[in-house]
Amino acid sequence: MKLKTLATILALGCGSLYAQTVEVKDAWVRASVPSQKATGAFMKITAKEDAKLVAASSPVAGVVEVHEMKMEGDVMKMRAVAGGLDLPAGKTVELKSGGYHVMMMDLKTALKKGSSVPLTLVFKDAKGVESKVELSVPVAVTAPGAAMGDKAGMPGMAGHGHQ
Repeated sequence: MKLKTLATILALGCGSLYAQTVEVKDAWVRASVPSQKATGAFMKITAKEDAKLVAASSPVAGVVEVHEMKMEGDVMKMRAVAGGLDLPAGKTVELKSGGYHVMMMDLKTALKKGSSVPLTLVFKDAKGVESKVELSVPVAVTAPGAAMGDKAGMPGMAGHGHQ
């Protein structure tokens, strides 16, 4: 899966040299049901040089944003990351449940387990130059390779405050 994901990035999204310096591994999107309007995408991102994940988009969602979930007192809060998500050189940043993730809102259709969705990530380097990486991301109920009881997605998402 890891090599396949990297091969997809190289084949689809690396028109610029900079894009080749960002590695995305273990990407997946949580499956949804027809009435569900939002879901999350999760992955591990490693940049060879300091960069930021500044935006994301997908034709399956009306709005796609980089979000952060964190505890504030007794309440889990979720909000868009202002200014982009820092990707320090050589350090893997994991987008996962309970932390940073790509939030896909205003879903246009249910995302079925076993399918895949296009996802474009937009990065900005230290000089302010933008590049895009286009992925075909598998849809799953839990993280690929996770134990069946491990719901590595967004448990209780509907109850979180969104600001």
